[in-house]
Amino acid sequence: MMSLTVKNISVVYNAINQSNTFTSGDFISGQVILDVAKDTQMQSLSVKIKGKAEVCWSERHGKKTVVYSDKEKYYSVERFFVLENQTHGNEMLRDSSGQPYPSVVAPGRHVYPFTFQLPLQHFPPTFKGSVGKIVYTLETKLSRSMRISSKAKAEFHYVPGPIVSNPELMAPQYGTKDKQMKLFTSGSVSMNIKTEKMGYYLGEGLKVLAEVQNNSSRAVKPKYCLYEKHSFFARGKRRLYTHEVFKEEGEPIEPSLRKTVTKVLPIPPSLNISILNCKILKVEYRLRVYLDVPYASDPEIKFPVVILPLQSLSGANSATNSDFGIWNQPPGGNVYPKAPPMPPSAPPLNVVGQAGQFGAPGYYGPPPSQFPAPGYPGPPGQCAPPSYTGPPGQFGSSVSHQSDSSAPPPYQEYQLYPQLPDHLKKS
Repeated sequence: MMSLTVKNISVVYNAINQSNTFTSGDFISGQVILDVAKDTQMQSLSVKIKGKAEVCWSERHGKKTVVYSDKEKYYSVERFFVLENQTHGNEMLRDSSGQPYPSVVAPGRHVYPFTFQLPLQHFPPTFKGSVGKIVYTLETKLSRSMRISSKAKAEFHYVPGPIVSNPELMAPQYGTKDKQMKLFTSGSVSMNIKTEKMGYYLGEGLKVLAEVQNNSSRAVKPKYCLYEKHSFFARGKRRLYTHEVFKEEGEPIEPSLRKTVTKVLPIPPSLNISILNCKILKVEYRLRVYLDVPYASDPEIKFPVVILPLQSLSGANSATNSDFGIWNQPPGGNVYPKAPPMPPSAPPLNVVGQAGQFGAPGYYGPPPSQFPAPGYPGPPGQCAPPSYTGPPGQFGSSVSHQSDSSAPPPYQEYQLYPQLPDHLKKS
């Protein structure tokens, strides 16, 4: 059996911070690595950066299976190292001496450096759920005459940049509930609940002030539950998953007693941040405060909670101009899955240019502050079926899910944290 001409093609990127994440305006630099066994004629060799969201699930309706899917594209920019049939508008990259890359390469390894700058708009963060995901990728494609194209991709983790706080997110929230007891418990209970604000950063404490008047015949106990809601939208349908993040409880309050209780609930640093600016999927949180009343239904109050991105995730983010050119899109959550470890790069055989060098091929704009070892090209994410059962902490068989015909709420497109509609505050 003859050996393949193209032994390997891959795309890797350079980490710019310890968490291996990127945010709005950051530079992302990397290399396309091509290994060939013999002289190879290329029609084109390109690198592309893109971001998109997609959802996909299926439902049984009688004997018929219906697939619901949708996509939302944020950006897609492709640049070429080699292109035989050039047309107006194609972005051609050059080698370190400013010359075009040759379309014929000799046997060995060839490294093609590139740099993109992420746009300054706030897009939704990297996210992977049971039936939907938001992914940002670098992709390379090699085309040859009369051959199947060779492709490779690497996902990178995007986190929205620092935002100007929405006053609504920093305003206190209030709720009141009265309950008349029946059957096995007599009297009444009432509670006044206050939270300091709606928006919280990962790891921050959520402070709850509860004033409880127990005029019933039994002791009652305040309890707290933070739960997560994932909503996926396609073809007028909504698939909803809910998951309890944590439950905590306070000390019992005896009959005929009025008591004020303060509780600080830590926001786990492993949560997804809220996603409210994607049309086809949402990640939302609710705080449920309720009184555990024996032999009676529990009075409860729910508050929306918005989990905000950390403010210091940027690496070399000091740019003022996006290097993507003119954009037609309108301007614009697991902390994101931790980026996998970065393996050492194989030593190049035929290096074309020097990655990260100002003025090197594919580099545009001011030089980034640092270019460490190439990042690991994570495996492409798959859209899991509705029956997905992943590892602990993922949405699987233990999570309630349902489908209804609710249309996506009318968020302003690409606004990071818009005004919350009333129906979200009550659900």
